[in-house]
Amino acid sequence: MRILAVTNCYPTVERPAQGTFIEQQIKSLRHAGLTVEVLTVDRANLGYSAYRGLGRRVQAEAAKYDVDLIHVMYGGVMAQAVLKAPRNFPVVISFCGSDLLGENLPGMLRKLAVAYGVRCSRFAARNADGVIVKSKNLQEALLSTLDASDMRVIPNGVDLNRFKPMEAIDCRQKLGWNSDRFHVLFPANSGSPCKRFWLSEAAVKVATRLGVPVQLHRLQGVKHEDVPVWLNASDCLILSSEHEGSPNIVKEALACNRPVISVDVGDVAERIAGICGCYLSEPTAEALGESLDKAYRAPQALESRCRMKDLSLESVATDVISFYRHVIDRWHVQHGQRL
Repeated sequence: MRILAVTNCYPTVERPAQGTFIEQQIKSLRHAGLTVEVLTVDRANLGYSAYRGLGRRVQAEAAKYDVDLIHVMYGGVMAQAVLKAPRNFPVVISFCGSDLLGENLPGMLRKLAVAYGVRCSRFAARNADGVIVKSKNLQEALLSTLDASDMRVIPNGVDLNRFKPMEAIDCRQKLGWNSDRFHVLFPANSGSPCKRFWLSEAAVKVATRLGVPVQLHRLQGVKHEDVPVWLNASDCLILSSEHEGSPNIVKEALACNRPVISVDVGDVAERIAGICGCYLSEPTAEALGESLDKAYRAPQALESRCRMKDLSLESVATDVISFYRHVIDRWHVQHGQRL
């Protein structure tokens, strides 16, 4: 099977942490035997001009490599540009979170841009041959306008060979962290306002007032291969986002047997359900701070890694490939072609 992956979120030398979840999925599909060509759209440097003529460019690349399917790995303007152009290949769109739910950015122009991006995502969803969403809340956002048979909930997978338990003391020594602090990790690689770092900071102040010797660390500008060290050096992960799809950092923390304290966003509640030592909190500084206090007062070894086996890169790749086959088969039937 030959796939053309189209994405505007992919690791670069300047932005090594950008789109690592997409990079990992592409690697897993290749490892499963697929031929995957990648067309990277340089939105970060070119702005909206990066989408000019994108539909024609995608079709030309698809024809060049004689692909079976085009997978657009993010929504928004990019997805609309691909779907508006005449096409000779089936197209699958993956929606990850903000591309479908929007984002509360400051400034009127940025708010308008976000709203337009969401509108483009919905257009792309209606016109795609198949849709992948990362969590059930994203599925619910589309069910009113999209047939469920055209959509699959497939979270991004976790590299269980990379994300695994390591000695916390060794990891803290590598990072130069003091051993007498309660280390809390905030996933800040994207720097997005919707992550609400201010709320996690306020929660830490509450926890400090309750007597927790807490130290907050921002996971920012960290290469993906170094993230396991940061996770294993931490006593817990804190997530205070306005919304999420299926945040990989939560699954990666659980694969490392690290506790998670989070507000109820995306599929986090599903991921941490029944795991002692993980806490789902109301989105207030007091509630999050009290959860930090609980995690500090009653530390215990987590056994969460076993819950991630069904979300390994290999398992998720199998689900994605199965959906590809479904979309390709239906495309050929609808267009009167034989496989």
